Amino acid sequence: MRSTPPPTPASPQANSQAVAALSGKAKGLIDNMGKALVGQARASKLAVVALLANGHVLLEDVPGVGKTLLAKSLASSVRADFKRVQCTPDLLPTDISGVSIFDQRETKFNFLPGPIFTNILLVDEINRATPRTQSSLLEAMEERQVTNDGVTRKLSNVFFVIATQNPIEHHGTFPLPEAQLDRFMISMSLGYPKREEEAEVIKRSIKENAFQLQPVLSLEEMVQMQHAIGAIFLHDALINYVIDIVAATREHPSIILGVSPRGSQLLVRAAQAYAFIEGRDFVTPDDIKVLAPHVFGHRVVPKVKSSRICHSEVIKKVLEGVKVPS
Repeated sequence: MRSTPPPTPASPQANSQAVAALSGKAKGLIDNMGKALVGQARASKLAVVALLANGHVLLEDVPGVGKTLLAKSLASSVRADFKRVQCTPDLLPTDISGVSIFDQRETKFNFLPGPIFTNILLVDEINRATPRTQSSLLEAMEERQVTNDGVTRKLSNVFFVIATQNPIEHHGTFPLPEAQLDRFMISMSLGYPKREEEAEVIKRSIKENAFQLQPVLSLEEMVQMQHAIGAIFLHDALINYVIDIVAATREHPSIILGVSPRGSQLLVRAAQAYAFIEGRDFVTPDDIKVLAPHVFGHRVVPKVKSSRICHSEVIKKVLEGVKVPS
């Protein structure tokens, strides 16, 4: 009896075709978000990059520019569980993770899951929550699990946090510590829209249900794409390029605290997701240059105190001094 031969690995051409087929769905997700968002194609793409790369996003900008709308547009475009937490100073850790309630009829404690047991979690105005409540997110974001009353409970395989905060307002807020900032893969700001874009936003706001979206991607397809990203080719020269950038942030005269090793790992994963969305099965130096300010900006501490929105400009200056591999 003949034994079945082992399956042969997929050829580079077959892998490229598979990436092209799946990346079309990622582009469709970004396009669907554009039906609600005006002039935010870049921000939508970065959010999808973090989602595909199993990361998390921090949106930092002034009120009213569309931070919450971006998060809700992404959640509405994916057929997955979505929860929202509005942070306030009196919000408790158990309000997010869940609480055990005593059942008198059964004479035992039953665990009531909190909003963190979902696929996509919007944490609105995260800097209004107390440090104790903020820290309750650390384990969930990094370990994908929650510990309550000594019992550890696993979260979903697809768990994505989008947190928003206003960096300008300081009354009644609690700045995020560096340890928690390091858990976010991408940090970005949206900025004010252009004149014609703001006019379009006003026109859409007049129409009923103008910002409601229909899902275009299933949870199964999302998992499939997340697995496909791991096969995106990354040349050793690009790994050394990332290490050179990280080293430059640690040695730069205007930076006190450079990028951590976690930052370099997240940049590589984000670059793979970015290449995937572009329909390529390999990473280019341009992918790294585009993403570095958003992945590294919130991980450095400049000597001159400034808002983290300006930190991305520091990373851009660092990139100018690092040789790009050919």
